[in-house]
Amino acid sequence: MKVALFSSQKYEKPFFNDAVSAYPNLDIAHFEHALSMETVSLASGYDAICVFVNDDVNACVLAELAELGVKFVALRCAGYNNVDIEAAHALGIQVVRVPAYSPEAVAEHCIALMLTLARKTHKAYNRVREENFDLNGLLGFNIHNKTVGIIGCGKIGQSLVSILNGFGAHTLVFDPNIGEGSYTKVSLQMLFEQSDIISLHCPLTDATHHLLNDEAFDIMKPGVMVINTSRGALIDTQACIKALKSKKIGYLGLDVYEQESELFFKDRSEDIIQDDDFIRLSGFPNVLITGHQGFFTKEALVEIASTTVENLNMLDCGEESPNSV
Repeated sequence: MKVALFSSQKYEKPFFNDAVSAYPNLDIAHFEHALSMETVSLASGYDAICVFVNDDVNACVLAELAELGVKFVALRCAGYNNVDIEAAHALGIQVVRVPAYSPEAVAEHCIALMLTLARKTHKAYNRVREENFDLNGLLGFNIHNKTVGIIGCGKIGQSLVSILNGFGAHTLVFDPNIGEGSYTKVSLQMLFEQSDIISLHCPLTDATHHLLNDEAFDIMKPGVMVINTSRGALIDTQACIKALKSKKIGYLGLDVYEQESELFFKDRSEDIIQDDDFIRLSGFPNVLITGHQGFFTKEALVEIASTTVENLNMLDCGEESPNSV
């Protein structure tokens, strides 16, 4: 099987090289370009493509892939909102994914965002670097005894609950698909009303698109902390900016962004960023943004590469992958 891996990053090549070494039937070629209508021709001569979160695998792209003879799409991530699954199935293209890759990695990054915002360690670091040891403006708050609302409680959400329970926080969960646990199940409105911190851990679907919008922010406590390490479009960016300006949102931690495909995973340090909303968000003193690195640990990359390669090998052998979408 010849595989075209799109949006390839230097950091992931060693992990895929190690993973594929045990499968001589797989030949993976790396392309730095993201998959789109403009780049789909690169898949010519390949049996499968491997894509990440910001590759565009829409119906038109899939039709072109089918014309090129591509039979398989392997996602090296859990979410598949960027793939038109119905169109893929109609074209006879099989889709597989990596449903879980060190959920602790994302949960721990979520905690890092919470603690950094709560204790202003990023600002303290910059001050001390300039030999400024003044504590004024660095007053923080305890997570202990705070109410943290978690929207979506799959593997990552469960891992976050465990960590927060260790902090002595009160965890509320909204997720229709889970039972009782070491948390309190509540309605979405109750979670909005009662939470001091809200963290998003649900997939992006039509139902969850702009889940945090004007109406949702209106219900929340003044000064609420909002954390998103899931998918950018779960938050309505315009509504979020308004909530920051009105101080309804007191702290915002983002590892994802609604229009991140034009920004993240690239060096933009010498560019003039054209996204006015992103510039506005990053200018708030109470906003912390990281570039979709929640998954970015050695453990997670090993799991992503090994599961992706195992998925491809099963497809090549004509077997049904348990990770089919």
